Amino acid sequence: MSASRRTFVQAAGAAMTGLGMAAPRETLALQGGAKAVTFPAAEHAALTRWPRYGPAEKQALHALIDSGKFYDELPLFEKEWKEYTKAPFVKAHMNCTSALTSMFFALDLEPGSEIMVPSYTFFATCLAMRFFGYVPIFVDVDPATVCFDLEDARRKLTPRTRAVTVMHSWGMPCEMDRISAWTREKGLILTEDCAQAHGASMQGRMMGNWGVIGCYSFQTSKVLPTVEGGMGMYQTREYFERAAAFGHYEDPPKFPAGSPVRRYDGTGFGQKFRMHPFAAAVGRQQLRGLDERGALVAANIRKLNDRLLQLPGLSEPRCRPDQKRAYYNGNMLFLDSAKAGFSRAALLKALRAEGVRASMWDYPEQHKMAIYAEAKWWHHPPVIPQSMPGNAQVNATHIFLPLMHGEAGELIEQYVQAFEKVWAHRAELAQT
Repeated sequence: MSASRRTFVQAAGAAMTGLGMAAPRETLALQGGAKAVTFPAAEHAALTRWPRYGPAEKQALHALIDSGKFYDELPLFEKEWKEYTKAPFVKAHMNCTSALTSMFFALDLEPGSEIMVPSYTFFATCLAMRFFGYVPIFVDVDPATVCFDLEDARRKLTPRTRAVTVMHSWGMPCEMDRISAWTREKGLILTEDCAQAHGASMQGRMMGNWGVIGCYSFQTSKVLPTVEGGMGMYQTREYFERAAAFGHYEDPPKFPAGSPVRRYDGTGFGQKFRMHPFAAAVGRQQLRGLDERGALVAANIRKLNDRLLQLPGLSEPRCRPDQKRAYYNGNMLFLDSAKAGFSRAALLKALRAEGVRASMWDYPEQHKMAIYAEAKWWHHPPVIPQSMPGNAQVNATHIFLPLMHGEAGELIEQYVQAFEKVWAHRAELAQT
């Protein structure tokens, strides 16, 4: 598309978006009309493909294989991650699940301690606590942010509550200033699951530095993918040494002479959670372009969402001005069917027919999983909430659009046209 034509189409599209209509009123692809998205399929796939590796990763792996100095990559990656995040201490793990398991061990709480966790999360955020006799208190999410609902946490605080673990859903930072203030007031330990939040920050502080421990994932789908891998971030030497020695038997002799963990030289605390050197090599290369890639994705989303959000019934997760979010997995939007005039099912069907790669995926809610209802796994049975209205609302109203990892002006324009076209047929879609 030429620059002059693109400028004209964008200006016209922006004007019509305010009306929630397309001009002219074209026939929906569902009803036999032409698709709005005609962008070449191969280029569409290339723009939205994830993970993305290139010559730098291949060269790093080849060089590592040729050198034979495999384990040199681990401290190098740790050093670079520490410099990037400004964390006092870091430790690479084989995945985020092992980093979180080490975190629960490092807390060294008495059995029966309760830890507040979101139900809207992957099991690793909370399930490993059972190995140490801890018990989850399931907390809802705020449907406006998809993150930890502090008001629900206030209601569920018990005399046995000792800690809080938040999860930054889809790269959106939790409101850590409010949560931190409350945990300090109540004498609770604050920790973070940052598996989806690489590059995210709040008030200039990286996620993972608000709590005493923060854990990242480098699994294939994540913002910084190494296929598998994880990283722990620690605010105190005590937590760092306990977490590191839990899964890294070779670490105790590296600690200062006065460390109580040094005497466990040769055994650590019984696990082996070392990151694979190949993952560390890939991670070092991925880290170098993390912020640049994130900025490009965010810019594309703003170009798209700033126009889509003018359509009645569409919104996106709320992000405060003092927060910088990351984008994990997809561009999440919410549909208010009452305001839009049609259902999410009808919207997805119509968008897909137009060539938009729209999807939905209901996040499994932990409190509904069988293992939490079976008392034999727990010091005392977790309280299973009767309802989680925030979780339910997010799962019932969201859609995902793909992230675009390159120059995507033409594809974005066609996505906008597809949405406007669908909104222009709201009356017909209301009947489906």
